[in-house]
Amino acid sequence: MTRHLTVGGGPTRRAGLLAALGLLLGRSAHAAEPTRVVLATATPGGGFPAFGDAFAAAVQAADPDLIIEARASGGSAENVGLLRAGRVDLALVQGEYATPALAEPGGLTILAPMYPTPGLFAVPAGSAIRTVDDLRGRTVVLGTHNSGLTVMGRSALQASGLDPERDIRPILLDRAGDGPPMVLDGRAEALWGGGLGWPGFLALAHAPGGARFFGPSEAGIARLAQPGATFRRLTVPPGSFPGQAEAIETIGSWSLVLVRPGFAADTAYRIVRALARSDMAARHPQGSASQPKNLSGIVPAAQIHDGTRRYLSEVGVPIR
Repeated sequence: MTRHLTVGGGPTRRAGLLAALGLLLGRSAHAAEPTRVVLATATPGGGFPAFGDAFAAAVQAADPDLIIEARASGGSAENVGLLRAGRVDLALVQGEYATPALAEPGGLTILAPMYPTPGLFAVPAGSAIRTVDDLRGRTVVLGTHNSGLTVMGRSALQASGLDPERDIRPILLDRAGDGPPMVLDGRAEALWGGGLGWPGFLALAHAPGGARFFGPSEAGIARLAQPGATFRRLTVPPGSFPGQAEAIETIGSWSLVLVRPGFAADTAYRIVRALARSDMAARHPQGSASQPKNLSGIVPAAQIHDGTRRYLSEVGVPIR
């Protein structure tokens, strides 16, 4: 009888064990599913897509279960709207758009810094154009329709005494990558852009004959870089571009990785921790600037996402 009960109960016990094992395996498989995050960048050919690709690759290399999908967009202005609508999780935003967006109600916060963006005009090295005032009456590519760089360029011209609509012939683009060819083939005489690793600048700098770079007038810099303003004075060190023998004084702002309202603090923490451990500096010319610790002193603590603040607190980085 006992043997019969043992034999008869065997399949039942085995079925129970198999069911329990299946449940555990199912939970393990579920736990192993990667976390997917959508990051809005900008139009192809500009600096944001290049940074976004490097950011996504660096984070996933440091944390393979974090997958960041970089998506092209119209740029900073559109990215702010995408975040507020919850259509993306993260977005790259130029300082000129980030500053007012963070000050408004709606819950946008900062995940991480990108890099400081010094704004510059670029012309072929053989051009007679050497200063902002020389741009009067010239055809100038100012950037894409919704880019923060375009806003910065207009501000640089106005502060230097030029009306960006009347004193130059402005060109606005649908794709940032379309600007450098216009300068190279003569359709435009100058290009405005920002960032030492900006693809448009590199395209002109490495073209036959090279390029020359300059910033707003000194009076324009003083007007724009007031205490508490979005723009600040930045210095482009000598040798930042081929043939650049002297430092260039200009204005610029910090571009930032912003977060949509309601984004999980644990996920934000994981991304920031992975970014801090990543090889971002080897993947992007300004990758070292995107270290989370660089938020200290450049933005108010109240604008930083909870997950980022948690990481900075753990590593002893003061924020205020």
